[in-house]
Amino acid sequence: MEEKIKQLKMLKNAVILAHYYAPKEVQAVADYVGDSFYLAKVAKQSCADVIVFCGVYFMGESAKILNPQKKVLMPDITADCPMAHMVKPGLIEKIRAKYDDVAVACYINSTARLKSQSDVCVTSSNAVKIVRSLPNKNIFFIPDRNLGRYVAEQVPEKNIILNDGYCPIHNFLTAEQLRNEIAEHPNAVVLSHPECEREVLELSDYIGSTAEIIDYAKLSPASEFIVCTEEGVVFKLGEDNPDKSFYFPKPHPCCKDMKLNTLQGIISVLEKEENSVEVSEEIRLKALKPLERMLELAK
Repeated sequence: MEEKIKQLKMLKNAVILAHYYAPKEVQAVADYVGDSFYLAKVAKQSCADVIVFCGVYFMGESAKILNPQKKVLMPDITADCPMAHMVKPGLIEKIRAKYDDVAVACYINSTARLKSQSDVCVTSSNAVKIVRSLPNKNIFFIPDRNLGRYVAEQVPEKNIILNDGYCPIHNFLTAEQLRNEIAEHPNAVVLSHPECEREVLELSDYIGSTAEIIDYAKLSPASEFIVCTEEGVVFKLGEDNPDKSFYFPKPHPCCKDMKLNTLQGIISVLEKEENSVEVSEEIRLKALKPLERMLELAK
């Protein structure tokens, strides 16, 4: 299957992008593996005619927004992110009407429609930097309340207005689960994603995006880590640190949508060029502005 994928990539001038949460065998055949921010940059810089995005639908949309002339295909078009939809219709308009000086900061984990109504996009790795750099005092942070709350604590000079959205995988990871893991591995360093609840973050030694967690583990002299994010990241952690041990709270946080990406799915979309991600030109142009502003401010 891996050899067939290589042949099809050459035939179609395709590039395969995979998120850290995709299955390990998918990460192994990808040309680039990373978090949302990294993959957004790679998509924009790619010279390929076809982008096969092994992630969830909002990621494919972001790639299409940045690359309208390219085919963006997904191994499974149904792979979605519940949080990406978690802003009630009309709420952005209500917030804009209530506050004179407000900027809508949209987590990249959101639909193209939500991006199109926003002023700037952010990721978990650059949200603090970008929100701090905005001239606005009031920031409506959508859709994730946990990341928004974390940003508010790091940037107290801003008035962060939170939305009631969340990542089901991170949000339902509990402090009790983490304490149980700490009891089993008392010498382990706790690394957590800011999409987790405050009670989990308060028990953590380091808080960062998926990519930042990977970098921290690689540079740390510690040999044991408890990782509070989706279990797919263990593939890269193990590659980078073969002599270190990584544990996850039980049950392991697992995104079923990310696991819909398969080798057979990659072969199928490359052969048939199906599962194409489409964004209307009206939405694309509106959503492009906050994405490009993010790429500029995050430099």
